[in-house]
Amino acid sequence: MTAWADHGQDGNGEPLAIVLRPGNAASKTAADHIEAARLALAQLLRHLRWPGAGPDRFRRRHARVPPLADRKVAVASLLRRHDHHRGHARGDPHGPAASWIPAYDGNGQVRDGAWVADITGMLDLASWPAGMRVIVRKERPHLGAQLRLTDVDGHRFTAFAIDARRGQLAGLELWHRRRARYEDRIRGAKDTVLRNLPLKGLAQNQLWCEIVAPACELLAWAQMLALTGVARRWEPERLRLRLFAVAGRLARGGRRLRLRLAANRTQTTDITAAFARLQALPSG
Repeated sequence: MTAWADHGQDGNGEPLAIVLRPGNAASKTAADHIEAARLALAQLLRHLRWPGAGPDRFRRRHARVPPLADRKVAVASLLRRHDHHRGHARGDPHGPAASWIPAYDGNGQVRDGAWVADITGMLDLASWPAGMRVIVRKERPHLGAQLRLTDVDGHRFTAFAIDARRGQLAGLELWHRRRARYEDRIRGAKDTVLRNLPLKGLAQNQLWCEIVAPACELLAWAQMLALTGVARRWEPERLRLRLFAVAGRLARGGRRLRLRLAANRTQTTDITAAFARLQALPSG
């Protein structure tokens, strides 16, 4: 079980917590999720800074941060079985069909062919936790997409529940949809030898996770600081192919050690530009 930081659309998240569970742990155990969230928040709060705040003031403000149980943390969950939600979302002129608003794309701009609506008032949520909302996204499938039997009038419906009471519908839906970035980071961590734990004991595999976590963090910060554009979203396999496994030759001269790369390779441009960005960073 892992938790990752979100550094925005063009950045890659770093691991905040990796919790290794026993093989006989129940799949719906809330205690492990709470522990992972607590460790992740502790990592974030440890590095928080306020403008003009000295160390003493930082410690005083940090000491007043309420525990996880007292904090208002937004939680969203995708509703896998939402056939009845689609029935509420379509065709009712007095319901959400008359309240669709345009959805946002990844840049926060209005996206053509996608809408969102709040159908909380049309559902019986008596057995749900207080304050939960159900938001539905309606969109036209992209060109070449295989239509499903559950698609209605050529539109695809996706519903999710969220406990955030404030915020625009389009913004909340975009926040939930960006969870795909976390899935990318988890897939990248699995490619960084976290897929199959090699040892037998739980304690030994916990040490293995302690080694993998810094490796994932180094990859994330290297992409954020040294790379630009689509290279910031490269996964470990492509990073190894384009940057880490490029052949070169070490040359010594003038009491300096130089790395010589082939000038006719496209990877050479990426590598030299990355080193230039790192050298331009302030040392303080």
